[in-house]
Amino acid sequence: MPPLVWRYKPNHPEYVEPAMIKIRIHQRALASVFTAALLSAGCATVNLETHVAQTADQALELASNEDNIETAQAYLLRIASRFQDQGNHTAARTLLQSQQLAQPAPELGNQKRLLAMASASALEDGAWAKEIAGEITPSTFIDYPADLIARAANLQADTFTLAGEPMPAAMTLILLAQTDNTADAQQIHDRVWSLLEQVPDSELSSASAEAIGYEAQGWLELASLVRTPDAGIDEQGRIIRGWQNNWPGHPAAQVLPSELKLIATLAESRPEKIALALPLEGPLATAGKAIRDGFLAAYYLDDSADRGETDIRIFNTAGTPFSDLYQQLSEQDIDLIVGPLEKEALAGLGSMNTLPVPALGLNYLPAGTMPAEGLYQFGLSAEDEARQIADRLAAEKLRQVLVLIPGGEWGDRVEAALLQRMATHDGVALDIERFYREDNLRAVTADLLGITVSRDRAIQVERTIGMDVEFEPRRRQDADAIVMVAEPTVARQFKPLFAFYFGGDLPVYSPSIIYEGTPAPSRDRDLNGVIFTDIPWVLGDDNELRTRATDNLSGTRGQPGRLFAMGADAWHLSKRLPLLRQVENASISGQTGVLTMTPKGSIHREQLWAQFRNGVPELIPDPVSEESEPETTDQETVPVSE
Repeated sequence: MPPLVWRYKPNHPEYVEPAMIKIRIHQRALASVFTAALLSAGCATVNLETHVAQTADQALELASNEDNIETAQAYLLRIASRFQDQGNHTAARTLLQSQQLAQPAPELGNQKRLLAMASASALEDGAWAKEIAGEITPSTFIDYPADLIARAANLQADTFTLAGEPMPAAMTLILLAQTDNTADAQQIHDRVWSLLEQVPDSELSSASAEAIGYEAQGWLELASLVRTPDAGIDEQGRIIRGWQNNWPGHPAAQVLPSELKLIATLAESRPEKIALALPLEGPLATAGKAIRDGFLAAYYLDDSADRGETDIRIFNTAGTPFSDLYQQLSEQDIDLIVGPLEKEALAGLGSMNTLPVPALGLNYLPAGTMPAEGLYQFGLSAEDEARQIADRLAAEKLRQVLVLIPGGEWGDRVEAALLQRMATHDGVALDIERFYREDNLRAVTADLLGITVSRDRAIQVERTIGMDVEFEPRRRQDADAIVMVAEPTVARQFKPLFAFYFGGDLPVYSPSIIYEGTPAPSRDRDLNGVIFTDIPWVLGDDNELRTRATDNLSGTRGQPGRLFAMGADAWHLSKRLPLLRQVENASISGQTGVLTMTPKGSIHREQLWAQFRNGVPELIPDPVSEESEPETTDQETVPVSE
């Protein structure tokens, strides 16, 4: 039998083939054996210009034995690029951060930088990005060949952004727009504006004073003007249009960033003929009238409202099928319908595919329901408050909680929202007690805190040993906090019972239902220590609308006052619905909280926080969320309030 002749097949590195026999060998093992063989032979047969390493370690080992440093570095860069093409940025990083590429040859420096920026961005390696950013300026990308300029500039902007330096990232893209006339101007301008929004005021001010060049000066002036203190959305629109007139030849004046274009044209897109459709009779009449009064009060105090053009018509929805009323209104010259308030009526609108006339519903569809196109939803959602409580618990690292929630459909929705948001933070509800007003609240509290279980255990012990034992019940020790969803009269009974059953040391969190809306120190003293969330209308500083409404109108305190505030926010939302939907992270600072919109047109609210002290609510700071603690470069909310 003739001897076996072993042949290495470059095109099939996972195989070693004897004559007529094919033996499969693990790819990495073969690569190591082959590398060792080549090295032992002095590497005379390895052509680094064509060789393809299978691992980063193999590439580094082969390169380390190459006498020509530039050849070795070029080889490592070629293999790093190949790893990137395969999506293996971790292996590419190993090569690019190796000691062998610490000082690349001058003609290889740009190539190494381009590859490093690509992998740092792909891996979101902030530390590496900061290192790279320290070695470049906004104009560095101009040194690349014409066919690489756009790629280099975008990677450079990505690197500066990842390094937490939005200003040089923006300047890079401003230079790109000047350099590459084939680039998408709208896309670049949108990104430049997004970056400038992230620049702190002090840095923006100093950069504006030092800016050189027509394009840079114009961008920075625009960014500074839009940040004018107390400039509402209407004033911002005037500022943007004025800037365009002053800088007619500026690229951004000709192609405004999408967000600014929307703000500048907001006045043109505002609804002029509004139908306010509310129940003014029947069981919901009090709520309907409060919302109506708040809507009209906000309208008359809004200096930006065009009294000559705006036409508000009020329709009573009580006793009339809303589908019939909507049909009538859609046939009239109506731009926007504010309403309905009734859940059933809103569900009827939600079942349609598209609304011929947009509607701002004053309630919410059931969870999971796909709304019709043109339907917006806004209300005093208890689910928003439940989610905000869950977020605060997570921020304060309170993972295991005990929960008290009223029985019924409303309580079901609150419980579902609370548990869903807690689950996203790895929080756990150790026990949930559902109760009704007429229940024995002592027993409910004892069950919640584990006292009942402790007593039952003692009774079982007595029965087992046949004699009485001295026993002092103990509450469960695994709870971090209590979430108490209860109206004031019930909450004032629960809170002292927590202390009675040895749970007085547990922090207690509640939604706004716990507070009647008017300070009552003697009655609310039992609620001392409870932390709760409520709307700015109730907890915030005085403002003109609240002062004048309180002085001249009844029904602006307590729950009617919350509905009045909701009506006021409905007016301001009516002017900004397209803005909230189309501008990412846009918000309105309203009377019911900071208002944002989901992609499906649902308005969410972020409220204030307070704690009962001496029977009176005192504002406390918002917690710092866990997500925001390690990072400070998250996109900021875009304020569009007045």
